[in-house]
Amino acid sequence: MTALAVTIARKAYAGARDGGVLAIENLHFSVAANEFVCILGPSGCGKTTMLNVIAGLDKDFSGQIAFGESAARRRLAYVFQTPRLLPWRTVLENITLAAGSDPHSAANARALVAEVGLAGFEDAFPGQLSLGMQRRAALARAFAADPALLLMDEPFVSLDETAAAKLRALLLLLWRQRPATMLFVTHDSREAIQLGERLLLLTPSPAKLRADLRVTLSQEQRASPSAVEAFRTENLSFLAESRAPAEAPQYNSPMNRAFRP
Repeated sequence: MTALAVTIARKAYAGARDGGVLAIENLHFSVAANEFVCILGPSGCGKTTMLNVIAGLDKDFSGQIAFGESAARRRLAYVFQTPRLLPWRTVLENITLAAGSDPHSAANARALVAEVGLAGFEDAFPGQLSLGMQRRAALARAFAADPALLLMDEPFVSLDETAAAKLRALLLLLWRQRPATMLFVTHDSREAIQLGERLLLLTPSPAKLRADLRVTLSQEQRASPSAVEAFRTENLSFLAESRAPAEAPQYNSPMNRAFRP
């Protein structure tokens, strides 16, 4: 069952000097219900813009975002590059705000606090937490909303690899326990392989769909750096080509080196 169908024919930003910046052009894809899809692309290619369009935060585009029946009846949640917790509310209050005020939702919020490893910090304010703990609270808040569609914009980008690996494992655990359709944006192909059932690769700006790949690794293989690297080498080696055909996107150009194949 299709949960989301994205058609962005054109998304541009107005510019006084250069006549505007074309961010996305002729981008089309669909996502099945409860599928975990990772969006890969070089920095600045339009990934965040795409998520904002899907979330309805940016309506100035040509195209259509269509939600399946289950997604239309339930909420959408968005985890940003920064945790964006309300600093004047405690951890539990931030999560409860997304969960709702009825007794079942309040109990769900408390359960999520424990599930993300923040038991004992329910009454702490965001400024009293480490960045990793804030990101755990942001994950709990997202799942507390019981979303049909969860958008994630490089949520672990500023963490060291050890902390990021723990949060990736936590994210997968939460997703398996509380299924949702996932769109996870990253520029790290290893992270994408570890998390995603499917990879959508975008070209440099203006973003188009360059490739749609199924990740065939088992759960155990995803936890193995050597298995992840072997899959990456076999399936994504074209991202590191020293020379590409003239009509192909130049992922290895200096302006795109932030993309980590």
